Amino acid sequence: MKKIALVGPVYPYKGGIAHYTGLLAKALSREFDTELISYSMQYPKILFKKEQRDYKNDSFKFDRTKFILNTANPFNILRTARAINSMKPELVIIQWWHPYFAPCYAILAGALKAKIVFTCHNVFPHERFPFDRALTKLVMKKGDYFILHSEKEAAELLSIMPEAKYTVNMHPTYSAFNFHSAEEKSSDGKVLLFFGFVREYKGLKILMKAMKELKEIKLLIVGDFGGKREEYETLAQELQIEEKIEIHDGYTPDREVEKYFRAADAVVLPYLDATQSGIAQIAFGFEKPVIATRVGGLGEVVTDGETGILCEPSDSYLLAEAIKRFYSLKESGTDFKANIRADSERFSWEHMVKSIRELTGV
Repeated sequence: MKKIALVGPVYPYKGGIAHYTGLLAKALSREFDTELISYSMQYPKILFKKEQRDYKNDSFKFDRTKFILNTANPFNILRTARAINSMKPELVIIQWWHPYFAPCYAILAGALKAKIVFTCHNVFPHERFPFDRALTKLVMKKGDYFILHSEKEAAELLSIMPEAKYTVNMHPTYSAFNFHSAEEKSSDGKVLLFFGFVREYKGLKILMKAMKELKEIKLLIVGDFGGKREEYETLAQELQIEEKIEIHDGYTPDREVEKYFRAADAVVLPYLDATQSGIAQIAFGFEKPVIATRVGGLGEVVTDGETGILCEPSDSYLLAEAIKRFYSLKESGTDFKANIRADSERFSWEHMVKSIRELTGV
């Protein structure tokens, strides 16, 4: 059996990319001898002061994990490279999403002997900063192959690596949050869900303005506001929609994710800018339709009128009309759940492993 080494965050680290890495490792291990290399230190506390680990749910755990990589210690990084080389893998797959990791991964990749695949969750960061392009190129030029999750990401990669060998594989579905067998919605009335980190580019303010135009619909806002909750509460007061929204501020433990998705008719991604979104894949894991803007790869993920609704970004009126259209289709008999189920193969982890095989020849 061929060996693959996978590098990235995994349980008990928090967040979507840690979930992704654990699920990818499990999928790869069905066909390959898979070792996972994770962090002894991911971010220095001076940069990331919140707790980086969550031990409450181990469903994303991968037993064959070595927590040995210190992203800020060059000597440790070289030791980690030697440890990976001693495994003699056919392939090393590295998770990439932010230029913070550029020095670490440049050193690591430069010392590895196997072929390298970068899985790019974002080629460039959502919130751009000086030299981010140069830092990204510094690392990407050390890769042999690249996996992207949208055509927009592919275009960004080609802007710095015109000859890159890559494939676009849709972000696989997160079905591992389904801890119970309940299939029916667990609340009465019309409910929409906005889920995840609250950042300006995610367009929550546009969604809140749209809510003013919508009657008898409740909005659940579940996510970490990063200290800016008051700003959004003030907007809710100005729009006079306080009674229509329910806020749950802070990190959502894995085992609490399900109840919010079960409570909703649909998940709304009113993004102003995006490459792709793991939130859409959590929604599809619960067979919940997605109402999203046509930005980045979201238009490649959502099939308009079948697995969700698409609209143009940055316009609260168009978003409100999209939400009305969703409920109109739902009430007239469109089976969004069946459509999501029928479209699930291209979002499967087996499809991802097949893409890796075809891209790299392992």
